[in-house]
Amino acid sequence: MQGPLFLEIDVAQKAKEGQSIFGDTFMSQPAQEKNRIISVLSDGLGSGVKANILSSMTASMALRFIASDMDFLHSAEIMMEALPVCQVRNISYATFTIVDSVLKGWTRIIEMDNPKTIFIRDNQILPLTYREVESPRWNKRKILLSEILTKPEDRIILLSDGITQSGMGSWSYPLGWGEEGCQTLVLEVVKKKPYISAQELSELILEEALSKEPLRKAGDDMTCSVMYFRRPRNLILLTGPPFAKDKDGEYAAMLETFEGSKVVCGGTTADIVARELGRDIETDISTGAPGIPPLSIIKGVDLVTEGILTLTEANKILKNNEGLDRNNPAAKLARLLMGNDVIQFVVGTRINEAHQDPSLPVEIEIRRNIVKNLSNTLREKYLKKTSIRYI
Repeated sequence: MQGPLFLEIDVAQKAKEGQSIFGDTFMSQPAQEKNRIISVLSDGLGSGVKANILSSMTASMALRFIASDMDFLHSAEIMMEALPVCQVRNISYATFTIVDSVLKGWTRIIEMDNPKTIFIRDNQILPLTYREVESPRWNKRKILLSEILTKPEDRIILLSDGITQSGMGSWSYPLGWGEEGCQTLVLEVVKKKPYISAQELSELILEEALSKEPLRKAGDDMTCSVMYFRRPRNLILLTGPPFAKDKDGEYAAMLETFEGSKVVCGGTTADIVARELGRDIETDISTGAPGIPPLSIIKGVDLVTEGILTLTEANKILKNNEGLDRNNPAAKLARLLMGNDVIQFVVGTRINEAHQDPSLPVEIEIRRNIVKNLSNTLREKYLKKTSIRYI
């Protein structure tokens, strides 16, 4: 396999009707080792605050133990002993599924009482081979372990039972939608849209599950997480003029020779790129929005925007996860950043006198800090790989 894969992860959730807090918890974080990501879905018994506390505790313990490479049986014993069994229903107060992915191909899946993990390859659902681990100290609870070698375009889907049991007791779904119903939908969607994002697929599954419920009122907490293994998609973003004018040619050449998506943010930056590459630059007045200047067009560049204002607004959109569907330059930039995995920022360090205007909003930061904030948002919230180069 040529190089590490990129793992795109997203989650869609719906709290039980009448509850303002999720009883399910999904957590995902990179481990200390390079190219390793650990994800956990835990479902707390019941709903509301109590379920949330139990599922959060379970997910946090699982992340910590797996990341520390503690002997699995020992860490499992600690987790199991920390999770009591309901005396009435004789089931655990929290279930979990753990996915430990080393992005050079090896992935370990650990399950306890959640719906079975869905593994998709080549538009087919491949059955996972499990081995059982149990102990007399665990009150007859069993843990299932599976190991697989992941390849580009593989998907792993985690579900809480609120998804598979949606519609239970209704005329159409007396036993609930079921794991098979969910699998059928997933295969139909992936065959129609083979490169569908993790975000879109997780939201589609949640929406379909919710549609099974009477009056679309969730009878239990619903969570669907999708993990999409693929080759990294690369993007370069140039903003600000280089410190030395004799670097303008090198600056433009970095964009021209880059393999992947290309973005220019800033009027002066766009002028440099157009001049050095011998191309025309046009402004599309119709694309402007309140507080956000319109887009420009340079042949061979995927997106050309204004600089400070647009970068600041794009960071707000990504940080708050609101406004991605809008049709303005900042939302378009945010969507393009979301659609790529390895993002290289190249920041010119020449002072742009236009941004010393005291009439500009006070909250606007200098370009370098804005790019740092945007890079941090992409890395911490969306697990993107980012780098910043100053020129």
